Amino acid sequence: MTAPALPGWSHVYAGKVRDLYVPEPGSAAAVAHGDVVLVVASDRISAYDHVLATPIPDKGAVLTALSLWWFDQLADLVPNHVVTAEPGEAGVPAAVAGRAMVCRRLTMFPVECVARGYLTGSGLVEYRTDGRVTGIALPPGLVDGSRLPEPIFTPATKAAVGEHDENVPFEAVVGRVGEADATLLRDLTLAVYARAEGIARGRGVILADTKLEFGRALEGPHTGAVVLGDEVLTPDSSRFWPADAWEPGRAQPSFDKQYVRDWLTSSASGWDRASDAPPPPLPDDVVERTRARYLEAYERLTGSSLGV
Repeated sequence: MTAPALPGWSHVYAGKVRDLYVPEPGSAAAVAHGDVVLVVASDRISAYDHVLATPIPDKGAVLTALSLWWFDQLADLVPNHVVTAEPGEAGVPAAVAGRAMVCRRLTMFPVECVARGYLTGSGLVEYRTDGRVTGIALPPGLVDGSRLPEPIFTPATKAAVGEHDENVPFEAVVGRVGEADATLLRDLTLAVYARAEGIARGRGVILADTKLEFGRALEGPHTGAVVLGDEVLTPDSSRFWPADAWEPGRAQPSFDKQYVRDWLTSSASGWDRASDAPPPPLPDDVVERTRARYLEAYERLTGSSLGV
């Protein structure tokens, strides 16, 4: 899917889901806000390191609205990069309103900041090897979906599109950014997780783990400070499970692209994950069920309807 042309903005980057724009010199956004970027969440969906050909309607709107809601819940813990999500000449272009944010440009830390409160995914794979996750020793006998004694910080290196992030020990983060910043990133990540886990639990949702990104602000009210960027606590960056269905020892139902993964790995798709062939287009029923799951995540967490 091609990124849309937006008046006053130049497209500079396409990720798995998001498109990044910078204001054209002399544009209203550049004059009003200075050094900013426009972050547009598309309806693209990725699975197994492939960006699929079939979009999920309203997914970009869910990711944006949920990120904005969480930024508000976390504002007293850590500043964020959002300048405005309002449409207008110096704000979000009408063509992408509802799924885009004008944000401060940040110098990003080269690390994915991951907090885990439950054992699953790549953490479970590591644990089954030697009882550790990124070098952190965990109790014996844990299974898929086990709640950890306390949340842990399990950072990862950032990977290019189509490649896997690599889990690394805390010492590797120290080597990249220095001990002071590494410690701050760990403390902020665990503080954000603790706040969000409590909020989600109160709404009948388990936050199993989440991935955050931080950077330093180049200008604006938080110049020089560590700022929370990218998206935050969405179904794309976090594992959310319905609390009433939690059952350690098996894969948990989740508020994300579970239907997509399940279909792709089923005989119905006819796709060989080990081949070089791209995944096939998604059938309508998988698209609709996935769309409904994203909307349900928003509604259960925020207590309101997105109105799409």
